[in-house]
Amino acid sequence: MLSNPVYGSLKSNIDRLGHCLCLGLDPDIDKIPSYYEKSISGLDMFLIDVIEASKDQVIAYKPNISFFEAYGIEGLHLLEKCRARTPSHVPFILDAKRGDIGNTAVKQATYLFDYFGADAITVNPYMGHDNVSPFLDYKDKLIFVLALTSNPGSNDFETLKLESGKRLFEEVIEKTNTWSKNNVGFVVGATQTDLVQARSLTSFPFLIPGVGHQGGRYVDAIKGSDANGVSIINASRALLYSWDSPKNLDQTINRLISTIIS
Repeated sequence: MLSNPVYGSLKSNIDRLGHCLCLGLDPDIDKIPSYYEKSISGLDMFLIDVIEASKDQVIAYKPNISFFEAYGIEGLHLLEKCRARTPSHVPFILDAKRGDIGNTAVKQATYLFDYFGADAITVNPYMGHDNVSPFLDYKDKLIFVLALTSNPGSNDFETLKLESGKRLFEEVIEKTNTWSKNNVGFVVGATQTDLVQARSLTSFPFLIPGVGHQGGRYVDAIKGSDANGVSIINASRALLYSWDSPKNLDQTINRLISTIIS
């Protein structure tokens, strides 16, 4: 078990709620319920309602930064507001998939952790240890390394067999295990049949996207969990866009969560 405050909050929320569901915040003007104006101000009201109704029902939020960046400066202001509205007991996992040469990675880490106040982020380890280490320097945060992602193209590289006989995602997990003992986790998609195999390689936390519209099932994703490892199972569209009115939204989200985890 990691002695890390973000890990501790996640574990506490899982114990309190009895599930591992994280809400992905992927705002899209074209998809927000008809109750809201199709504008930045409409997105703002939508996100206010979602966070207010769900803040005591999910273990974490995972905003995907690209959905905010798509609206320019106004979108980034929305992301700032989402961070400010998120209670301290709910980790804010900023899905940014960063990673670059050392001095650039330092600036990326500053932007995500120091400016936006993220509790955790996602990074791409393709360039090796030096492009991940500036993020690992933030000892009280969590860094989720892409290992076996939920998209169909993951088979292009991530499952390739190496000369050692291991597949690339297995090498990523085993090597990254040695980079830090206190603030590393892994991204492994809920759509992957190798989720249980990936979990067998580490007890570090897993961020598991792909439940809902991408075809992954919560009941399958949870099989990869164990007593020592925390799993953060993310659902975005299945929670964000499966309702039309904010009336009794907390009850609606509770019902949607029950459906997803059953």
